[in-house]
Amino acid sequence: MSLPGSRILPNPPLAATEVLEAFANVVTPHISDNLGRHIGARGLTRYNRSGKLVGTALTVKTRPGDNLLIYKAMSMLQPGHVLVVDAQGDTNNAVIGELVKLYAQQRGCVGFVIDGAIRDVASFDDTPCYARSVMHCGPYKSGPGEINVPVSIGGMVIQAGDLLVGDEDGLVAFSQTDAAEVLRRAAQHAAHEEEVKAEIATGALRQSWMDKVLQQAGLAD
Repeated sequence: MSLPGSRILPNPPLAATEVLEAFANVVTPHISDNLGRHIGARGLTRYNRSGKLVGTALTVKTRPGDNLLIYKAMSMLQPGHVLVVDAQGDTNNAVIGELVKLYAQQRGCVGFVIDGAIRDVASFDDTPCYARSVMHCGPYKSGPGEINVPVSIGGMVIQAGDLLVGDEDGLVAFSQTDAAEVLRRAAQHAAHEEEVKAEIATGALRQSWMDKVLQQAGLAD
């Protein structure tokens, strides 16, 4: 039995296609607002210029500056996976670049989340990619590392098999078992915001959505 630090665990089930499609038009603020407003990755940059990230996490935890276990993880990718790499926030060596990206896409990978550095950054213009930085220096390939273990990405814990949703506002992750409730609450949130937009459009000075907050804080006129 492998000890922590060098485990390779099997892939959990992928999220159903209909679940992924349901989140394609859900924005991350509506998700995080219903996850306590503190669930989400911080400190990562979105390097793609377009496109939405929705997929199932295949997780990798690697020694800083090393991508040996990323190579192994690529052989385990299935269509719909997001390659999620906890490189421990190290920015001295890029752990993925264009070659990894191209091969992973051939295997159906829909995006990349790297708590570490990437290189060949221009190749990610049209591919969902969140990373901590860009660095031209390449990786080492000596290990150790782990696959499909819990990882920390910008302060957010991601389990293998979690759903990931990323857009221009950021990146959130949550369990597949919570997906239906997250979707329901996000839809309610979106409907409420449409009501607020309609009220703003009336041009009225007094707005009920503002008054409610001020009254709760004891600041109403």
